Amino acid sequence: MLTTFRRLALGLPLALLLFAGCSKPAAGGPAAPAKIKLGFLVKQPEEPWFQYEWKGADRAAAKYGFDLIKIGVPDGEKTLAAIDSLAANGASGFVICTPDVRLGPAIVAKARAAGLKVITVDDRFVGADGQFLTEVPYLGMSAGKIGEMSGRTLVAEMQHRGWAAADTAACIVTFEELDTARERTEGIIAALQAAGFPAARIFKTAQKTTDIPGSFDAANALLAQKTGVKHWLVAGMNDSGTLGAVRATEGNGFTAADVIGVGINGTDCLDELRKSAPTGFHASIYASAPQEGFLTAEMLYHWVKDGTPPPLDTRSDGRPITRENFEQVLKAEGIL
Repeated sequence: MLTTFRRLALGLPLALLLFAGCSKPAAGGPAAPAKIKLGFLVKQPEEPWFQYEWKGADRAAAKYGFDLIKIGVPDGEKTLAAIDSLAANGASGFVICTPDVRLGPAIVAKARAAGLKVITVDDRFVGADGQFLTEVPYLGMSAGKIGEMSGRTLVAEMQHRGWAAADTAACIVTFEELDTARERTEGIIAALQAAGFPAARIFKTAQKTTDIPGSFDAANALLAQKTGVKHWLVAGMNDSGTLGAVRATEGNGFTAADVIGVGINGTDCLDELRKSAPTGFHASIYASAPQEGFLTAEMLYHWVKDGTPPPLDTRSDGRPITRENFEQVLKAEGIL
């Protein structure tokens, strides 16, 4: 009995020691690989479009297991500070929709100095010579094609309502300082003309700010000049551009039956499409913000992890959504 007890007493510490030794990693063994960190910088974080892009990027982070650092960069100073922050936090690269495309060279230089890879989304960088920085990978809408889709949607609904071209005019709200915006509105006008709509009845009006008030002011100035028009076709570079112009037509006495507005993006018009009574905002060309966020984050991850550079120019297109189908389309996208 005593011998057995002594054996157990002596054996217990040894067993514990062996157990503890098994639970420790071998000295000098390989450390766990550091988790990849990637940034996603957007110029207007309060806008639904960019929130949905972030949502798509979150999906990519969950799928591939990297950390996503999301930062709003509404101006140049905050953009450059955000790059410093990413570098300090051990990020390997970032996706960015810059608040000013002319910041491109400064962003690229700062990123290279910090060893960060860069992909642009939505808006391409522009160099000092006014040309695109084509060496920086870019993913965005096919702006011209989406504009053409908007123009064709306007024409199709005009024909459906039986409007005569002689009674109709087109209000195209523009923001030509931004290449993507200009390509969209040029695509709208090209589609109208290709369908036989008279060029003399297509009127451009420039917005000073890229929001609903800016579009409202631009359209209001045009409507005050153009009298004798029974029906208006309304379009702009995005949903906000069209919504502001539609509000201007309402203020000038036009009813929903006499206005056809078509936006672009499909994410900033949901409250409008949900209204119990139809307004002059007829449709939007939906482009998938979640998909753009997912794809850019995915491309950046593979570039960092596998050394596989993404294509230099990747384009997406869209599809029309109306009061009748927007819920079905956006539920499938995970937005609703």
